[in-house]
Amino acid sequence: MPITVTILRGGTPESEHRVEGAVVDATGRVLAATERADYTTFFRSSAKPFQALPLVERGHADALGLADRLVALTCASHNGEPMHVEGARAILKAAGRDESDLECGFHYPRHEPTAEWLRTQPASARTGIYNNCSGKHAGMVALAVREGWPVAGYTAFDHPVQRAGIAAIADACGLDPARLPLGVDGCSAANPALPVLAMARGFARLAAARAGSGDARERALARVREAMLAHPDMVAGTQRFDTALMQVTHGRFVTKTGAEAIQCVGIPARGIGLAIKVTDGTRRAVAPAVVGWLSALGLLAAEEARALDAYAHEPVINVRERVVGSVVVDSFPAWRSALESVPAGAAHPS
Repeated sequence: MPITVTILRGGTPESEHRVEGAVVDATGRVLAATERADYTTFFRSSAKPFQALPLVERGHADALGLADRLVALTCASHNGEPMHVEGARAILKAAGRDESDLECGFHYPRHEPTAEWLRTQPASARTGIYNNCSGKHAGMVALAVREGWPVAGYTAFDHPVQRAGIAAIADACGLDPARLPLGVDGCSAANPALPVLAMARGFARLAAARAGSGDARERALARVREAMLAHPDMVAGTQRFDTALMQVTHGRFVTKTGAEAIQCVGIPARGIGLAIKVTDGTRRAVAPAVVGWLSALGLLAAEEARALDAYAHEPVINVRERVVGSVVVDSFPAWRSALESVPAGAAHPS
């Protein structure tokens, strides 16, 4: 059975959202899952921690002097707050490039003061640096520069930047890159489709990776994870679920959202990953499903769930700002017996 998020109006069901999900360990062993956890869909922005790996793994982030807050920004779907915009510019400057190189396109940022300011500016001010994916794209530009690849056209499927990113995603998720269907993401970069189970495995690997490993890929995963945990405000921003989940749990969870209602979570202390997909793409069902399932699995403390209540149980409010409805989440898949072999503390990042 799926997880079901129901929207009530006056106590009567009005809408229903089906959610598929999985919890796995870094080997791909399934610990809990809905019936259709093999549901295949695009990874969207939940892929960003893995798309950042080539820049980190090949030593370019260190060579460019990118602090952890900027590494976190390469994984971000940010609000376009000044710290995000300035951070993306800093990555580009370190690589000797500027925002004219970005191929992500412009959209008005979620940060309303910045959006309002941009509406008063000449069209020339409205560049891709304000795109929520500008950190990822700045990192891609930096990778191209450091590797000696052409910067122009870096979003093309056959460009080495995109091939490196897809290969890193496939490796982390335990898949063959040649078999991944590709689509064009909202920011114009390549994005693969893969099963929700594989997404969860990728986040389990992100969670379990050790900084002291002899394997360069695992060290890069650990660096990316620790950067995100140290700077959750750079991963999303003010009043965003990603940032709030990492802050409320004080670094026990690493998480990344994706468009069309994807959310992935890694739990370093257990070396496991959770991924969910709301099949109709409705974002409002994501936080209720994630917070509810983490709570049901005993991974989220009651006080942490209460701190996230504004995201998990956002009321239905009408135009007169009256509360007219609520959110209800159905039962969740339970841990399978394999849980006993993944005790708390089984995987410790180092």
